[in-house]
Amino acid sequence: MASKQSEKLIIAYKAVLGELGANPDMPLPDVRALFEHMGDVTAEPGGIDFIETAAAGVPAMWAVPKGCTEDRVLLCAHGGGYSFGSMYTHRKLYGHCAKTIGCRALIVHYNRSPEHPHPGPVNDMAKAYRWVLDQGITPNHIAVIGDSAGGALAITTLLRLREQGLPMPAATMPLSPWLDMDGGGASFQGNKQVDALVAREMLGDMVKMFLGENGNRHDPLVNPLHGDLRGLPPAYIQVGGHEVLLDDSRDLAEALRRADGEVKLDVFPEMQHVFQFLAGAAPEADDAIAKLAAWARPKLGL
Repeated sequence: MASKQSEKLIIAYKAVLGELGANPDMPLPDVRALFEHMGDVTAEPGGIDFIETAAAGVPAMWAVPKGCTEDRVLLCAHGGGYSFGSMYTHRKLYGHCAKTIGCRALIVHYNRSPEHPHPGPVNDMAKAYRWVLDQGITPNHIAVIGDSAGGALAITTLLRLREQGLPMPAATMPLSPWLDMDGGGASFQGNKQVDALVAREMLGDMVKMFLGENGNRHDPLVNPLHGDLRGLPPAYIQVGGHEVLLDDSRDLAEALRRADGEVKLDVFPEMQHVFQFLAGAAPEADDAIAKLAAWARPKLGL
């Protein structure tokens, strides 16, 4: 049974949907401001310095836990449908991840759609990765992590790096990845009544901003399920059991296995989309992040 504390995320998601429903013509800056409060449910991790920087011209934020191993780095892609969310909304979440693993995190504030449609976000993530390499961090000491749209970027960034001839990082950790722009998974219908945030209509609007009216939804840098996933680093996927996007995670795990990849998939019963937002506030989120750390530390040589 889900904890009482986990209900905080359901309340937060319903509040966002309520505001959007009451104001269907809300301007994009106001919608973004609304989503900036998503990080409010995350407890302050404490013991972390947050330092804003620029990674090859892309705004970013370092999360540096006290006493961490500084030559290991999490490269973090925030969620928000490629149009919302920021390094600020996800500062605390990825701070918790970095602190539990014992390394630094670089949270990339990639340029968002519709001002910067595809392939803007994935190109910015690749720029940030190359910049981390230029700081003297070796590829085997880097892990990529992302949630929702950022969960897709945790895979598509690898495909872009391969195109550019760059070495692969040690690992990748997609959290509740959003891959299928058509919403074709059976979980879209099966979890429709229990997912507190994601709905087909919302995703349709985000797709239009990200790809335009005629963008290619089957571009592997949009949906990596249509790409060649051979040779990618080990992947650890986490997803909530009540998500309409549950099948995206299952399909990704199966595709990676077919490509002879190392993959671990954990489905957390009754959990919502990116329930890790509740880090420090709900036991399920803390358990998930502890599992991420236990898996990632040996991959990073910690």
